[in-house]
Amino acid sequence: MSNSPGTGSAPLRFRHVAVLLGGRSSEREISLTSGRAAAEALRSLGYRVTEVDAADDLPQKLREAAPEAAFIALHGRLGEDGTVQGLLEVMGIPYTGSGVLASAAAADKLATKRLMAALGVPTPAYEVLTPATGSIRLPYPVVVKPVIGGSSIGVHYVKDAAGLAAAVSEAFAQDSRAYAEAAVTGREVTVSVLDGEPLPIVEVVAAAGMFTFEAKYKKDSGTRYLVPAELPASCSEAVSKAAVAAYTALGCRGAARVDVMLDANLSPWVLEVNTIPGMTPTSLLPKAARAVGVSFEQLIGRMMHGATLDGAPAT
Repeated sequence: MSNSPGTGSAPLRFRHVAVLLGGRSSEREISLTSGRAAAEALRSLGYRVTEVDAADDLPQKLREAAPEAAFIALHGRLGEDGTVQGLLEVMGIPYTGSGVLASAAAADKLATKRLMAALGVPTPAYEVLTPATGSIRLPYPVVVKPVIGGSSIGVHYVKDAAGLAAAVSEAFAQDSRAYAEAAVTGREVTVSVLDGEPLPIVEVVAAAGMFTFEAKYKKDSGTRYLVPAELPASCSEAVSKAAVAAYTALGCRGAARVDVMLDANLSPWVLEVNTIPGMTPTSLLPKAARAVGVSFEQLIGRMMHGATLDGAPAT
């Protein structure tokens, strides 16, 4: 992978950029950390940066800041789900990451699964839930998830029928829709895809056995990250191929992260696609980029250089 623009290899496409961070989702604090790190990197690359908290009055804040482009560091609802992307389209402000449709489809995990299944991307079986769900057809264990949300908030591993009701209740506390997904027992890996190219696979080894919110963000969680993952060549190829297929199925662009489980046979099963990967100190996209010699600043520079509007010619 070549060095990204903004590191001396090419002139900056934009001079003044707005970093959109914060917002109103349950992932606000993570977004603030991601956004501040991205803003610092952009300043080091020579950009003039305005940090814009998207919690309220975002259109007015953007009019006042008048940026040439936006770096989106928002996670979850009203940031990663196509809403902010649509606003930026209307305002004519190029932005990083996937467009409106891909963002909306990836944020809606059921839409993601339906698209992947239709296009032959391997994904675990699932069942749509209601708040009154008392039993399921899927065999246990299952993972109960809200349809929209990230950072494993509201996600619960359910090993038998006794734990279903509480998991369903907590999932619906996060979103108006939820589903159960067949649990894949095996190794957890993730593939970051940058401009259609897979980066080295990262294996996540959570001390608690599941990559929960605490395992992701607490410094003393005991979670280990193996980069690159120690997998047979044939398995690595299959995992990367599945990740790129999922990225392509949703129409993603720029950077995205695809979460995958490997079963006992090391076959990949795609869980979801994150169109705005985290940029915190423990985030997986920067770890994968470092494995191929791309610094955090270079990664941010490449992402910023690719900012565009839906339908705009490739730069």
